[in-house]
Amino acid sequence: MEEKLSDTMVKIQQAALEEFSDKGFLGASLRQIVKNAGVTTGAFYGYFSSKEALFASIVEPHATALMGRFMEAQIGFAELPEEEQPRHMGEASGDYVNWMVDYICEHREPVKLLLCRAEGTSYEHFIHNMVEVEVEYTLRYMDVLRRSGRNVPTLNQSLCHIIASGMFNGLFEIAVHDMPREQAICDVAQFRNFYTAGWLELMKE
Repeated sequence: MEEKLSDTMVKIQQAALEEFSDKGFLGASLRQIVKNAGVTTGAFYGYFSSKEALFASIVEPHATALMGRFMEAQIGFAELPEEEQPRHMGEASGDYVNWMVDYICEHREPVKLLLCRAEGTSYEHFIHNMVEVEVEYTLRYMDVLRRSGRNVPTLNQSLCHIIASGMFNGLFEIAVHDMPREQAICDVAQFRNFYTAGWLELMKE
């Protein structure tokens, strides 16, 4: 019995993945999802309380993985002794970006839902939330540099937000355009070099 129930849930989620991918959360039809899954409405509500709960069941594991690994990198770097942080500056972000490329390439469809089809759900600001975290930790790191005696210029929070927003939206182009893994690895490496050079220019003493 449990195996049949599990099969039913998988059918619903697969039909939902296709419907959400095609029409987005707001445009997706719950009636069409149920029809395409070949189940009754009653069977659907045995698993999910709403269309948004169904959407969440597909994207939540990936939102948790992406944000969790991102926060792990940010917190791990911030917890290093301040005198060691400049020496390790690129390591944490580089490791996370490489991990993210692999993760997106392994989970393309649900990640694309999360990033491109979530309007109308609690996930629609996912990228914005990552940007806000990136800005917060960037400003903290600038304070670390100042305490170490470096003459770091004052950058407006709004500028840091623009830079971080451009960075994350650029990185997530991997998912948006279904980029092949090898191309993604190459493009992202060059993309990071571009951003690193820009930061070095801004941070000149």
